[in-house]
Amino acid sequence: MVADALMPDAPADARAVERLRALVRIPTISRPTSGPGPRADRSVFEQFIAALPGLYPRVHAALERERLGGADDGSGPNGTGPDGTDPDGTTGYTLLYRWRGTDPDAEAAPTVLMAHYDVVAATDEGWAHPPFAAELVEHEGEPTVWGRGAIDDKGALAAVLEAVERLLEAGFAPRHDVLLLLGHDEEVAGTGAQAVADVLRERRIRPSLVLDEGGAIVSGVFPGLAEPAALVGVTEKGITTLTLRVEQVGGHAASPPPLAATERLARALLRLNARPARSRLDPTTRTMIRTLGSRVRGPLGFVLRRVDAFAPLLVRVLRRRGPETTALLRTTRAVTELLAGHAANALPESAEATLNMRIAPGESVAEAVEAVRRAIADDAVAITVLQPSEPSPVSPAHGPAWDDLTAAIDEVVPGLLVSPYVMMQASDARFLTAISTHVYRFTPFRLSTAERACLHAKNERIRVASYLEGVRVYEALLRRR
Repeated sequence: MVADALMPDAPADARAVERLRALVRIPTISRPTSGPGPRADRSVFEQFIAALPGLYPRVHAALERERLGGADDGSGPNGTGPDGTDPDGTTGYTLLYRWRGTDPDAEAAPTVLMAHYDVVAATDEGWAHPPFAAELVEHEGEPTVWGRGAIDDKGALAAVLEAVERLLEAGFAPRHDVLLLLGHDEEVAGTGAQAVADVLRERRIRPSLVLDEGGAIVSGVFPGLAEPAALVGVTEKGITTLTLRVEQVGGHAASPPPLAATERLARALLRLNARPARSRLDPTTRTMIRTLGSRVRGPLGFVLRRVDAFAPLLVRVLRRRGPETTALLRTTRAVTELLAGHAANALPESAEATLNMRIAPGESVAEAVEAVRRAIADDAVAITVLQPSEPSPVSPAHGPAWDDLTAAIDEVVPGLLVSPYVMMQASDARFLTAISTHVYRFTPFRLSTAERACLHAKNERIRVASYLEGVRVYEALLRRR
């Protein structure tokens, strides 16, 4: 199908879609900075950064830009010079833009809009359209941009830049400073966003509103609620990685012991699976249930609106609705990597599993790790804690910052139900909670169940209408700041 036939009628919208496609085509794949495997190709990241001024000329003429984040692996100094070069010669890849406000007294309390441009790896295998071709196709009757990062998170990044570009064209200037934080390594570490948070703290800047990726406009995710709703993350789960390792004497596979390293590790994992973390309703989830339940009719709506009285019943009901709702109720544990052995006929001398944990609000990393120890109940399984991050503080679902966000959503999608919720994934926003008490996680796109399932998976895509609606929400929000 010819792409031109799918373009929106308005020239500005058509250009917006083409700019998004141009960014999706650049394969800014994040990779771990240690361990086996390849490293990120930073020349591609430089290509992405170099493309931005040509795509968004007004943004780059009117806003100041810094390159932060230190060395290639994110471990270098926080700040860089005007040309993006650190004193030691390395280059920062996270971008911080400043749009100066008209009120000189508002400099220290800016609005921060966040997004990241790194993406998880993808190959052509299994994709209906190549992941970095950014093809514009008709899918289920709607023009759709197909490609890795279309939603996570180049879609949001392009929508933010598009909104600022349009406001500048219209002659708008914000009252408060606006900062755009475009991270380069959210998918692996978030060191770029952390470096920006450190710089802002040094400059005594405390943002009045921070908005990063997170919830979306969704349907069919809550029992009894037929209409769409906007879910805004007011907190996010903590995240930490554990390695479970068993070391034993190896030997020939012809004479195995009763419990080899692999069997002992497997037993530990089965024990862990048999004892999941306790399910409960934290205060934010109770507020979400009450809010969404306000639009549910009949006996179910009665129960949802009285969540405190019916909490034990609701926990049992929600646990049966699948992984997404179950994850709202408790700390989750997922075995993501297994490593053992070097030959088909030799007993492994060690066996190792990687356990990714998302820690529910109200629980600490230490408590979650101790629960794992108790479930495994085997001192021969060594547990190592890597990169622990506690659950984020809860931002208020009221006040000027929240009101501006919900008003912007309502302006573009009148009557849409807006609810706080606990974000289950990790975002760069967690680093900004150290300098702001109003940190929210919401990407203003309508996403179907199928589209959400494509995040970090094959056939990631975004409908053009959804993308353009998101641009308008960012515009409406910035007009209020």
